[in-house]
Amino acid sequence: MSYTNTTLTQAIKDYTENDETTFTTNIPNFIKNAEERILKLVELDYFRKNVTGSLTNGNKFLAVPSDYLGAIALSIINSSNHEFLLFKDVNFIQEYNPNPATTGVPRYYALFDVDNFIVSPTPNSAYSVELHYYYRPTSITATGDGTSWLGTNAPDALLFGSLYEAYMFMKGEADVLQLYSERFQEAIIRLKTYGEGFENTDAYRTGLRRVPKT
Repeated sequence: MSYTNTTLTQAIKDYTENDETTFTTNIPNFIKNAEERILKLVELDYFRKNVTGSLTNGNKFLAVPSDYLGAIALSIINSSNHEFLLFKDVNFIQEYNPNPATTGVPRYYALFDVDNFIVSPTPNSAYSVELHYYYRPTSITATGDGTSWLGTNAPDALLFGSLYEAYMFMKGEADVLQLYSERFQEAIIRLKTYGEGFENTDAYRTGLRRVPKT
């Protein structure tokens, strides 16, 4: 079983027995919310990419890609070598280098806001950098009869995640919400097994998403 935007939309209507105009208008939002939950719960190698960019002298900020979901690694490209920065909490960055005028070769980075990374210390020169990250793929709702990797490979997670969002919107019965939540979690466990495997190797070798250390 797999879903296109059309068949998933119809399935949501069928399960909820609801084709009221306001409800159907919001179905794309239910689906997109479900997609977002899935992508944040499961780190899928299918949604990894590399981009290159530049740090500029005296500027501690680096633009975040528009499809950014989570960082894996950021490195300075020095000749043919990569010098990896450590991912930290933004508070650590600001405490480590409280005076932006203090410059050096960046050692740390953090997500400052939805549009920017912040590095520390402030770059003392222009540096070429490479970002390896998880990206947000195009939603299945983008076209009328669109398909997507999730619709083909994770149909249950997409369906029950969307149904949960739909029933929240409808203020549906608690037992039905609980059922859809459980079915969604079961599908997520299967997807984790499929997408992440059972490796017990370290984060450097598997490229796990970097999270701040406290």
